[in-house]
Amino acid sequence: MTETYVVTGGAGFIGSHLVERLLKDGHRVRVVDNLSTGKRSNLAHLSGYEFYEVSITDKDALLPAFQGADYVLHQAALPSVPRSVADPLETNEHCVTGTLNVLLAARDAGVKRVVYAASSSAYGDVEAEFKVETMPPSPLSPYGVAKLAGEYYCKAFTECYGLETVCLRYFNVFGPRQDPMSKYAAVIPLFITSMLDDQPPTIHGDGLQSRDFTYIDNVVHGNLLAAKAGSAAAGETMNMATGGRVNLLELVAKINHALDKDIAPIHGPERSGDIKHSRADIHKAQSLLHYEPVVEFDTGLARTIDWYRNQS
Repeated sequence: MTETYVVTGGAGFIGSHLVERLLKDGHRVRVVDNLSTGKRSNLAHLSGYEFYEVSITDKDALLPAFQGADYVLHQAALPSVPRSVADPLETNEHCVTGTLNVLLAARDAGVKRVVYAASSSAYGDVEAEFKVETMPPSPLSPYGVAKLAGEYYCKAFTECYGLETVCLRYFNVFGPRQDPMSKYAAVIPLFITSMLDDQPPTIHGDGLQSRDFTYIDNVVHGNLLAAKAGSAAAGETMNMATGGRVNLLELVAKINHALDKDIAPIHGPERSGDIKHSRADIHKAQSLLHYEPVVEFDTGLARTIDWYRNQS
């Protein structure tokens, strides 16, 4: 059955992969993106979608894109912890006010469900092997606070207005088309592109900090499940990850192995707002969405390295 999906932030890294999959599955897709961090080049290989070059901070401009839509996959944000530390007001405007605008537009358009890209940064630096949704949130950065506020707005809209929402807390998503050139770039594209150029990657801290690195196909899979899951998922927040853990020294070693190189990292000071360990418990998504990771870390890393190698 062909349905209409709105993907906010659809020209971004995660959003463009969602657009690609939805088009492949035969759906109608509307992309909402102001191109502040997204790029048209991320969608250059695709056709058949509608593009709305508007910001989620402009509520009135959102309404035409939402009219008649079945589902909204809300990815638009100002990503990056360091960026939020440098400019918390801008982060709040896009991640909190922008999300409220998206929810209002979805409510007024009669959308069936909004799937919200939440963040594992909501947990903060809790002392536990796995981060479980029952833990009290304790965000360390303005970004974490802003993404958590978006979750609360989603739940409130489900309770107050009957707009079904599902919040997926992403854990360190990576894959092709992730921008390594931004000064707020994520660690995997930064490390891969540096090491492809025979440059040592820079690790902030001792390198023992670990992450539940989640290949992009898992997040796309989770979003599509969340859009269609039963009513028990409505109003809920759940982790979207693999349940695994890789530290940064191991990451460098794995990239070295794949590239047949032996490049030692440079160590710099720890960064404000960074979390030491982040690993997801995924039982809630398994229960409510019937979610299981579809690509494990090493396979995803190999695909990502191949993509960046082909770009250069």
